[in-house]
Amino acid sequence: MKREVIVVTAAYGSEKIAGLGGQQALLPIIAAAGADGVEIRRELFSAQQLSALPELADAIATSRLMAFYSVPEALFMADGLLNPNLDQHFNEAEKLNAQLLKYSLGHYQPGFDCSVLRGKLAGKKVHLVVENDQTACGKLSALDQFFHACGESRTCNGMTFDMGNWLWVGDQPLQAAERLSRFISYIHVKAAVPNGDSWRAVALDDADDLWRETLALLPADVPLAIEFPLEGADLVAVTRHYVDLLREE
Repeated sequence: MKREVIVVTAAYGSEKIAGLGGQQALLPIIAAAGADGVEIRRELFSAQQLSALPELADAIATSRLMAFYSVPEALFMADGLLNPNLDQHFNEAEKLNAQLLKYSLGHYQPGFDCSVLRGKLAGKKVHLVVENDQTACGKLSALDQFFHACGESRTCNGMTFDMGNWLWVGDQPLQAAERLSRFISYIHVKAAVPNGDSWRAVALDDADDLWRETLALLPADVPLAIEFPLEGADLVAVTRHYVDLLREE
């Protein structure tokens, strides 16, 4: 079975996307490159674009792509309670005909009653996934606690494993892969290099083999997303190169 490859719109850069007129303008590029789907980013919408989600959904369907929806917010707020915007974001994801809705973890507190979240998600067609982000809340210890509590009871629909973000928080991607592999339902492929006292995402051709070593430890039957810079004069060719590369892994 062919590996599904998703292209994250943010890979093209916010300035490029704005110059093209928004995320919808990327759909012909992503489709022509042979990708299976697109990850739409809420933070890249203007207010007008956010109010036109059904039209974007139609364009995605016309391009024969599946849709994933990423919201730049945490599932758990600073007080340990669930994000009050959860219903709104599910509604937006449904308007997009998205298959999944992605959050970062946020301030999960051990002992949280997982049944509360399970009840909130009951009957939802859109799958909720939780990602490790580049904040202290995205450390392996935090994700490990959440998934070995709520994850074991299938409270949410699994984890988005961002293989590069571990570096930003001082964790080891290989260790995280070994610890969390069974919870993973979506993978953000990302390579990074040191940049001052932090890290910078780079294209896979400019990286070492850590991304390949990490990917080898992860499930082989879940979608892979391109979330590293896609740049060049011919964006279709650049995107196709990496779609094909990930399908071969």
